[in-house]
Amino acid sequence: MDILLHLGAHRTASTSFQHYLRRNVARLEAGGTAVWGPQVTRNGLLTGALPMPGIMSAAEQFTRAKGRVSLALAKAEGAGAHRVVMTDENLIGATRRNLRDMRLYPGAGERLARYYGVLGGRLRRVVFSIRSQDVYWNSCLAFSAARGGYVPGPVERAHIAGDTRTWRDVITDMACALPGVEIIVAPYETFGGLPEHKLALLLGDEARAMPRCHARELLNASPDLPALRAALQARGADWRQLPEGEGSWQIFSQAERVALREAYADDLFWLRAGADGLATLTEKTDLAGAGITPPTTVLTRGQEDDTERRRMA
Repeated sequence: MDILLHLGAHRTASTSFQHYLRRNVARLEAGGTAVWGPQVTRNGLLTGALPMPGIMSAAEQFTRAKGRVSLALAKAEGAGAHRVVMTDENLIGATRRNLRDMRLYPGAGERLARYYGVLGGRLRRVVFSIRSQDVYWNSCLAFSAARGGYVPGPVERAHIAGDTRTWRDVITDMACALPGVEIIVAPYETFGGLPEHKLALLLGDEARAMPRCHARELLNASPDLPALRAALQARGADWRQLPEGEGSWQIFSQAERVALREAYADDLFWLRAGADGLATLTEKTDLAGAGITPPTTVLTRGQEDDTERRRMA
């Protein structure tokens, strides 16, 4: 029983992907693929993988979680499954911790190492979606503010924009925590609205047609400015701290957006150059014809790149 794991990240259409899997679960199960979404993973299955306060020691909790997963796998196999698609973006951490620490998934490696042990070495492949940092943080902050989170001030915004931890660091932590596991990075900009292609990456079967039903249903989109003002006003918060107008909330200044986009460009450059052998980037949906990692002719940067491409903030 191979486990194929989708790890999010948050705000990269992970909820839409999970909705797509739920609505097509009968067809997937008929083909031998069991689906474990958040309704399964957060309903006690993985409890104890991360130590919790209680009378049991951390080792006892871990052992119980490992046994629970083994029983669930045996049950799935008895029902005719020969692989499990598992999806839960919270395994790498929560967005509220990202916002609290003002950096990308600082505990991802530690958490994934524990979950890897609980899964008993059955994990074969991980698909991880990334998104341009300026849009990612903007979406996280808008989503949080609509649900009672804080509205960041200039100090917080500057801290986020200037932080040195990028997707490269998250992926490196992931590779260290999951030895021998294939890691595929699928940018949101390509795969955000294509859950069937993301499923094909997970299953390693790009040639076979995936279910198309419910593949274009978008869930948990970021609230726009009118929705944010209404949410803040409903809970008695000062909605006037938001800018006027319609459309999405542009939280960061122009200079901060440039810095965050530069960080994402560096992440993609590292991935396209081979990611030190830790992960594979795919940016095309016609994988059979294009290959997993698109060829690139330039593998270095220099002074001319900053001058000609206006990459200096």
